[in-house]
Amino acid sequence: MKNPIAFSARKYKIFIVLSAIMITSYLTANIMAVKLVRIFELTMFDAGTITFPISYLLGDVVTEIYGFKNARRLIFLTFFCNIFLVAATSIGLILPSPDFLEETTKAYATIFSVVPRILVASIIAFFAGELLNAWTMEGIKKMTSGRFLWIRTIGSSAIGYLADTVLFVLIAFAAATPVKDMVTMIIAQYMMKMGLEMLCSTPLAYMVIRWINKGEDKK
Repeated sequence: MKNPIAFSARKYKIFIVLSAIMITSYLTANIMAVKLVRIFELTMFDAGTITFPISYLLGDVVTEIYGFKNARRLIFLTFFCNIFLVAATSIGLILPSPDFLEETTKAYATIFSVVPRILVASIIAFFAGELLNAWTMEGIKKMTSGRFLWIRTIGSSAIGYLADTVLFVLIAFAAATPVKDMVTMIIAQYMMKMGLEMLCSTPLAYMVIRWINKGEDKK
């Protein structure tokens, strides 16, 4: 099979693994977003916030190693996987089930009847956030001549997270959640994502990128 990203066999294999983990973490975040977590009666955030930064971490790695065009391909692939998820779970909603599984059927309907709205919000926010993240990271890389990776990862995530968080909360929870709660959700989610970015995601991005490049240097 022809290598579509024009890199070494090792980098191509790593690209496949990164893609799988990124898509899985994003789909997981979408399902977890149905659950809202309250913090000391002060604010709320959706549970998907816990796993969502993983997709941005891997998006940064893909943009850094494989370039904006391949990052964009992965973003579109994630989009189609999201569509598949909502189509499959929606079919599951209308399929008949036995009477003795009534409670399970109700639980399934409770979760996955909400997912389509979450998914619509997620798709719009994902495209805006991830594309801005990848585009900004590529732009900063050119401006800094490839130096200061931490500026690229944190700077691009700051812009991407802002667009993603605002769009997701407004679309997913408008008319269902008080405006005050939505504002605090946006602030809390953004701060949490940026905190994870600076404390965990950027250091991990350094490690992954260094590992990938180090393996290439040995050849």
